[in-house]
Amino acid sequence: MNDAEVTIDGLPDRYTTTRPEVEDVPEVAALLAAHQRAAKGSAGVDPEAVMVQLAGTGSWTRRQVLVRDPDARLVAWLSVHDRAAGRTLVEVTVAPDLADDEATDLAGHLFAAGERYARDISRMRRLRTTLLDSGAYADDPRQQRWLEAAGFHHTRTWLQMTRPVDPAEASSLPGPREGVLVRQVDRHDDGLPVAQDLQAVHRVLEESFQDHFSSYRESFPEFVMRLREDPGHRWDHWWLATVETEDGAVPAGAVVSSVLRPDADGIPGSYVDYIGVHRRARGRGVAKALLHTVIADAARRGRNRVGLEVDADSPTGADGLYTSMGWVTDYRTQSWHQDLDL
Repeated sequence: MNDAEVTIDGLPDRYTTTRPEVEDVPEVAALLAAHQRAAKGSAGVDPEAVMVQLAGTGSWTRRQVLVRDPDARLVAWLSVHDRAAGRTLVEVTVAPDLADDEATDLAGHLFAAGERYARDISRMRRLRTTLLDSGAYADDPRQQRWLEAAGFHHTRTWLQMTRPVDPAEASSLPGPREGVLVRQVDRHDDGLPVAQDLQAVHRVLEESFQDHFSSYRESFPEFVMRLREDPGHRWDHWWLATVETEDGAVPAGAVVSSVLRPDADGIPGSYVDYIGVHRRARGRGVAKALLHTVIADAARRGRNRVGLEVDADSPTGADGLYTSMGWVTDYRTQSWHQDLDL
């Protein structure tokens, strides 16, 4: 991204804009933490993840701007992520201690710039329409007000859930039902995964989510690249489930998890990034088998918790399954969308 691209139309002269650099990571992490504390009462920012997004592999598919006040203090961050064809993620973070009028004005300029960048990305992809995807914490009326003013509408609420892990669960959880097999994605001697298994995971997740809210096609390269951006990503945290049929074993479900940074006690956790069960295998206990696999794996690795996100209005009733298995809701987030006609 060249210097001309970091300008924000109409931004008052008292602000300066720059591209993110590695040395900006501590300030950006502090900005995010302050926003989280104001919006949901606690903060859990991973500086390594911030670094990846600002200047690492995660920056390759993003257009980003940092905004500073006359004292050179970081007061806002705009990130526009080319997540997939027809899907652009727009994130606007403004320092919570700014006066409301100033913060609202600044947010308006940033959301307008985000739309402009999204249009640029869509033209590059030769698209006629795209979806702008943003979000807010459920208890953050300030961000919600800005989103509505920018033309977004609230489309969904998500439960951010956590379940404690008991060390005994490394071996005490029930195995899959008869005819169901869960195994790790095969890997080569050098630890890299076998492409055929990765493609099977991607395919079964894509097909599993076809009837879910706001489902969209994400190519295999987009899918793998995005997951690899996460510092907590590990190839040995991918599992594939199969079920026996008259035609033999067929892919039935998959789960991709990652490592959560250590908590206040210095103990890491596991996080379920994706879990999906193909409609042909629903009702056979595949989801529970996949979840038991992640929990047992976390226990064997000495972790103390497993986190996940679930649609509060999931048509499959997934939140009920998670609650029955010990997950509790820590806080809620919201999806806000806007259809952009080019």
